[in-house]
Amino acid sequence: MNERYRQSQQLLARAQAVIPLGAQTFSKSATQFPAGVSPYFMDRAEGAYSWDVDGNRYLDLNNALAAITLGHADRDVNRAVAAQLQKGTVFSLSSVLEAEVAERIAAMVPCAEMVRFGKNGSDATSGALRLARAVTGRDYVAVCGYHGWHDWYIGCTSKDKGVPPSVKALTLPFGYNDIASLQRLYDQYPGAIAAVIMEPMNTCYPQQDFLQQVRNLTARHGSVLVFDETVTGFRLAEGGAQQLFGVTPDLATFGKGLANGFPLSAVAGKAELMREMENIFFSFTFGGETLSLAASKAALDKLRRCAVPATIAAVGGRLQAGVETLIDRFELRGLLRMSGHPAWSFLLVSGADEAETWLIKTYLMQETLARNVLTLGSHNLSYAFSGDDLATLLHCYEEVFAGLRRGLDSGDLAASLRCRPLAPLFKVR
Repeated sequence: MNERYRQSQQLLARAQAVIPLGAQTFSKSATQFPAGVSPYFMDRAEGAYSWDVDGNRYLDLNNALAAITLGHADRDVNRAVAAQLQKGTVFSLSSVLEAEVAERIAAMVPCAEMVRFGKNGSDATSGALRLARAVTGRDYVAVCGYHGWHDWYIGCTSKDKGVPPSVKALTLPFGYNDIASLQRLYDQYPGAIAAVIMEPMNTCYPQQDFLQQVRNLTARHGSVLVFDETVTGFRLAEGGAQQLFGVTPDLATFGKGLANGFPLSAVAGKAELMREMENIFFSFTFGGETLSLAASKAALDKLRRCAVPATIAAVGGRLQAGVETLIDRFELRGLLRMSGHPAWSFLLVSGADEAETWLIKTYLMQETLARNVLTLGSHNLSYAFSGDDLATLLHCYEEVFAGLRRGLDSGDLAASLRCRPLAPLFKVR
């Protein structure tokens, strides 16, 4: 047992006895972290940092899977939640907060004229899909990106166990930046595709006017275009990726940073479509839960008041440039590369075979965690991430890349591992 993570390892055994995987979220489970050199449980978080149950403090680049945009335990958000807690958490009738937050989203997001709330991103994407099917009278959906755990999406991935074949058959994946792949689906399923749902951006930027081409195709074929902005919303720009790239979908879904870590998601879109929500069943006991709505109201106000997306993008651009410089300095250009938007960037391993790729990924995680930096390969920056934090991260990467270079030059990088290499499992993106 690694003494640094003694409490985490003991708690993992305890949790696995009563919780499948030992965690509620696949991406937070032990399957994602090298055994023996990783924490498994956090005790608290504040600003840009998290503390594990063993007392180790980490510069947190994961930020609760990009749910934290302002920073952990943001004081303005916490103050609003504490005040609302004294008034009640869920009522027997609606709260005025529902309209107040919906108004803010409508003021910020180009496609948003009306809004409905859920709790998870999967609630929102599934609600948008049901709405699209209702207004078009069609069954098929074309997908690009990750859209949650419900049958209609997860059935088209490797995690499809338990999903009926009849459900799987209705979901049609296409490639990002590959407009021809979407056109082929329209050719194969003429007049049958209810919706195209896609992440407007994840690891790479749209190329050759890709988003506008998708917009044009959906309009031509009478499909509903849904941007899944669960991550990109209120992160890449105040109005999300649709504002950044100037392409307005029919519907959009939000979550993650909508309430800076409180459980809230939303479907937003044109009024003529959203009014059909009155005729489909999209209803939650906790859809109007007030603490998350109070958090969202405070978070959205601060997002605009402090120009949060622009601030994050500025420091994120310096991060990308600094990592690129280190990649070149240690002659790792053939194996490592940076990708993504400055507010949501990725350190990708490429140019190696599968075994070497996972060996390198494991080494990177082992060594960054040892230096008190928490990342799964992405940089989900928050407003709390400072210039000093950037210097800390770049210093960490400088040491880790130097060690990686030495291990590769020796021909035995595996000897540098203090754990078993990670194995390829379900890939979200």
